[in-house]
Amino acid sequence: MTTDALLVLAMFASFAIGLFAGFPVAFVLGGVGVLFALLGEVLPLVGIDVFAGVNFIGFANDRIFSTLTNYSLIPMALFVFMGFMLDRSGVAERLLNAMARSLGRTPGSLGISVVVIGVILAASTGIIGASVVLLATVALPALRKAGYDMPLGLGTVAASGCLGILIPPSIMLIVMGDQLRLSVGDLFMAAVFPGILLATLYVSYLVVISLLQPHKAPPSPDAGKFDLAALRDIAAALFPPMVLMVLVLGSIFFGIASPTEASGLGALGATLICLANRTLTPGVLYEACTATAKTVAFLFAIIFGATCFSVVLRGYGGDALVEELLTGLGWSRLSILLLVLTTVFVLGFVLDWMEIILIVAPLTVPVIVSLGYDPVWVAILLAICLQTSFLTPPVGMALFYVKSVAPADVTTRQIYRGIIPFVLLQLTGLLAVGLFPQIALWLPKIAY
Repeated sequence: MTTDALLVLAMFASFAIGLFAGFPVAFVLGGVGVLFALLGEVLPLVGIDVFAGVNFIGFANDRIFSTLTNYSLIPMALFVFMGFMLDRSGVAERLLNAMARSLGRTPGSLGISVVVIGVILAASTGIIGASVVLLATVALPALRKAGYDMPLGLGTVAASGCLGILIPPSIMLIVMGDQLRLSVGDLFMAAVFPGILLATLYVSYLVVISLLQPHKAPPSPDAGKFDLAALRDIAAALFPPMVLMVLVLGSIFFGIASPTEASGLGALGATLICLANRTLTPGVLYEACTATAKTVAFLFAIIFGATCFSVVLRGYGGDALVEELLTGLGWSRLSILLLVLTTVFVLGFVLDWMEIILIVAPLTVPVIVSLGYDPVWVAILLAICLQTSFLTPPVGMALFYVKSVAPADVTTRQIYRGIIPFVLLQLTGLLAVGLFPQIALWLPKIAY
């Protein structure tokens, strides 16, 4: 093994040690990058020639300033703000109450309502933390009151809240588009049907469970018959978020606005919904702005740290090493694709999606695309695979969000049991999109 290969492995090992030691991931990434850049100055003194050095910190500096002025990353802040404002608007509570009353004795009606609201929140916010916490706060008491099996209810809430990582406007797709040099609009359109597919799989599972084991998913005790009044309640509850979805996604899909411009419309629309629902106060506006600032600062800190790490890694030939490793296996292109997706799935148990996109994706996706695969399709497969990282322990963020607002008697074991079927459903969706690429590629193709 060459010296460069050993240094690349040492960089990844140092990152893993720092991460498991409990240090903030942004500082670990940036710190390891700086340390190995300094190491690149010391090694030649002992007769080991390397290309990387302190000058690579300057390259990282240039890329950081380029990131700060990147027009395509502006939607990240505005969509985050839109999500927090919608969180404060009371839309989810109205929707759950209206749907629970209206679906009546439909098998799994309350669980289906949670999934539908998860889809609406996903298409209106793109913020996983806000969606999961909001769904858990609103839906868990109702599910418990109806007598739902607690692991089933916890899994439904966690999985439905995570749909926002895939269904546009997804923050993850914005970052992925920037890192992989792909159109965010193309990624948004390509993610629509895979997101709907996952939601359909969740609903189908809930219906099957309610039919085979009705004691696990009984109807809501507040359920009523579906009549004109029920239809009016649903329409009134659906109208604001649907208008917001059309405003944001419709303007992108029909070419009226870019994702950046649409994010501004979405932020304004969510603020107006709060105003219409009489929940917009100076305190709410301050909380939304503060939460947005903290979230965006956290995301950019990771981007900056990962930029420093990746620049120095490339100085040691990390990208060439990964490409040589994958192409040198002698495997078919399908086997290489499966290897990368399996690696990403396993990494999702211990890493957040941001680190995987910023470090692993730029090293592996270009190799896969060079084998003849469509880059947008590969990116969507990666996005579906990364969605599982929110539900897989020990660092699945959705599990922590649910636990933080769940009743005191809800155990971590119950949450883990509840998410297992939904992780399997996500992998089923991944397989379907892998076997039938047009699920992801049809909408972008007809749009242009």
